[in-house]
Parts: sequence; structure tokens; C-alpha cells
Amino acid sequence: MFLVCGEALYDIFPRGEAGAALQMQAYRGGSPYNVALGLARLGAKVGFFGGFSSGPMGQSLRAALAGEGVEMRFSPDKAALTTLSLVELDAQGSPHYAFYGAGMADRLLEPADLPDLPAQVRALHFGSFSLVVQPCGATLLGFARAQAGQRVISYDPNVRPTVEPDMGVWRASLAEWLLVADMVKVSQEDLGLLYPGQDPLALARGWLAQRPALVVVTRSEQGAVAFTKAGEMALPAPAIKMVDAVGAGDAFQAGLLEGLAAAGQLSRAGLEILPEAALRQAIVTGALTCQRAGADLPGRAEVLAALQKI
Repeated sequence: MFLVCGEALYDIFPRGEAGAALQMQAYRGGSPYNVALGLARLGAKVGFFGGFSSGPMGQSLRAALAGEGVEMRFSPDKAALTTLSLVELDAQGSPHYAFYGAGMADRLLEPADLPDLPAQVRALHFGSFSLVVQPCGATLLGFARAQAGQRVISYDPNVRPTVEPDMGVWRASLAEWLLVADMVKVSQEDLGLLYPGQDPLALARGWLAQRPALVVVTRSEQGAVAFTKAGEMALPAPAIKMVDAVGAGDAFQAGLLEGLAAAGQLSRAGLEILPEAALRQAIVTGALTCQRAGADLPGRAEVLAALQKI
């Protein structure tokens, strides 16, 4: 079983004008929320740990994830509102975000909210801006530290400058997480934000000198590269008709985690083996998500069908 930890929110997209009004459409999301959704759709057993508003928007987020088969008993309700993310797409379908979340429910996780984990939880995934805002950032880091060595710790920085514009804060967070994470997934774009002018692949390769046994760099249409102490492996992405890239990295993360579990590699020793099958599944899962609007992650049958065409 996986436990995914972090924020849940609504992505708000402009959908044109109607008279004097600007129409907007809301999609349930947040990077960790999407990863949990993706894992459930791939057939994995997964729970979610995050703060939800006790109001109707938060309860809709909770109910939707539960409806996908995600265990929600780990997540507390909070007497606060739900974070909103305004999303604009550029000409290439890449999203640009503006977040409205100060004091919202997802950021209010405290040590008293930490769940007792059943033995079947084998891996925890942490990611995105929930790790750099407080009090949830310190809460989640403390949780990961307590679980390190007992369960696989997965980490994705998923940098969001509109939440925290100071890259020094993100780099400081990254340094802490590299001491506890067994595996790291990071986009080439994020590495460019964190360390402008530096070789992103060399940076990722260097992280193996710290705790991570596996580091994976996503490269958009160029596919992805995996690094272990045993070597490295680059796989291409399939040619697709892009709709938008919202949730693509989260879909990749879900595909990678489920693929590692399916291959028997969800352990420290397993992560040190180059994950060809899991990496291929991750790339395909992300590519399928790019072919539809919003973070609408694919199910297992769709992913398996796409893999058979490669």
C-alpha cells in the first residue's frame, strides 16, 4: 500500500466569456492528490494524508478521491477554506499557475494530525508546495524522517514559484529531503529553476551520493532519464497530440511508483536496479494524460494498451 501526502485543491481554468461574465471551470487536483488518484486508477492500493476543508468544496475533494478507491481515513478535516489554483495554458499547452492558499485547509497539517500507519503501507510519497509552506511543511518532513528506513520514501519537489518565489527556500527544502528520500523524481524544468545554468542531469546524478538510491529526471517530449549507482537509462517519449500538460508529471509519478511495485523493486535494494519497465510505464502514463484536458489520469487498461503499441 502507498500513502501519498500533501495538498488537495481546485485547478481553475478560464473557459471564455459569456456576456459580462468570464466563465471558469474547476478541476480537482493538487500534485499529491493527482498522484493518489493515478495510483488508484492503475489498480494500486493507496491512501491519502492531507488536510481537507470541512466545507462543501473540501468535502467534494475528499468524496471524489474516496470514490476512486483511495483510503481517506488518514486525512483530517480542517475548519478552513480550500486552496484554489488559477491555471493559464501557453501555446504549447504548458500550464502556468497562480495559487490562492494562505491559511487554507491543506496547509494546516500539524504533528497531532499524523496518522498511525498499518503494516501494509510500504511506501510514502511526498511532494510539491506543501513541503515549503507552514505548518504542513515541517509536519510532513518530520513524518518522513520518522518513517525513513522503515518504508520507502518518495519525493518530488514540483517547484511552484508563485507559491514561494524564493528559490533559496526550495533549495533548502530539497537539501533536507535528499537526506530522507529513497527515490526522487524531478523535472528538468524544476532543476532549471533551482540551479539555473547548471547541467540538470549532472545535478541529478550527483544526488546519488546522498540518500536516494534512484533519481529520475523527466524531460517533457524527450522522455526521462533514470539514475542509480548501477548506471543510467534514458527512454524516449511517444509522439502525441498535446492538449495540455496539467497533471502529466503526477501521472508519471503514479506510473513509476506502481511500476516499481509491480516489478518487485519497491525497496532500497530494488531501487538500485535500473527500472526499465517502470520507467516505460511512467512515460506512457504521463503521455496519455497530456492528450486530455486537465489532470484526468488514465486507468490501468488504457496504460497497458498503450504499452503494447510500443
